[in-house]
Amino acid sequence: MAIVDFIGVASGVGAQDHGCEDGPEALHTTCIKSHLCDSQVTWLTTFYPPQAQDDLHTIQLLCHSLAEQVQRSIEASHRFVVFSGDHSSAVGIWSGARAALKEQESLGLIWVDAHMDSHTPETSPSGAYHGMPLACLLGHGPAELTAINDSSPVLLPQNVVLVGIRSYEAAEHALLLHLGVHIYYIEEVRERGLAVVMQEAHERVTQYSHQFGISIDLDAIDPGEAPGVGSPERGGIHGDELIVALTALVSDERLSGIEISEYNPDQDIEQKTAQLALALANTIVR
Repeated sequence: MAIVDFIGVASGVGAQDHGCEDGPEALHTTCIKSHLCDSQVTWLTTFYPPQAQDDLHTIQLLCHSLAEQVQRSIEASHRFVVFSGDHSSAVGIWSGARAALKEQESLGLIWVDAHMDSHTPETSPSGAYHGMPLACLLGHGPAELTAINDSSPVLLPQNVVLVGIRSYEAAEHALLLHLGVHIYYIEEVRERGLAVVMQEAHERVTQYSHQFGISIDLDAIDPGEAPGVGSPERGGIHGDELIVALTALVSDERLSGIEISEYNPDQDIEQKTAQLALALANTIVR
């Protein structure tokens, strides 16, 4: 069994609702009470947003630190689970995972989300950076976030798959279609089943990559099961199905880690979302 590092990112700087900044510490507390952190994994550290001149600079500095930690975990042959506040932290997580690979190697990513998170500052209706991380990882967006390690895109379009999409704007959709990124919309997930779709997504992202990761925005899950998110969207995937689908993938030694993002304890009901987030994380520990 691989050693698993749990890492928190207590930042909501990139979100409109900053309540997700409290998510990682709430999950840390729940993790300790459930004894998961005591016996099976180490909660390695929690990052907090640094003092900076503006939100973009804050996110940039935070992502640099996060990338360095993720890279260290992978180079130590550990897997990781990052509990991030808002989803802009994905830029740092997957930049670090890519930096741990050799120069000629590539990284695959399954992006499980209700949203595409593929806006740029020019197309975003809100200007919130948590709606831009996937575009940044693909090389489109502010230079502060597209070049955390170097100027090359962290992800190649053929190595990225989105799952569960059901809310998006035309401009980000057009960008992903132009790049040729494969998208499984919620209608296809319902029709074919999440397990089938996730297995196919896994085959796609590992066809040309040497390692892969899974990024989960908790709003991908139906808000009846995961109410503790900042941007809920009706008609999402079922949490138990996602647990089963992840369990089938984690045996692949090429999996570097999982990101679980956007837990907002202010919106949670009876810790339903917190318990689900830890159950998702536990799939990589088994």
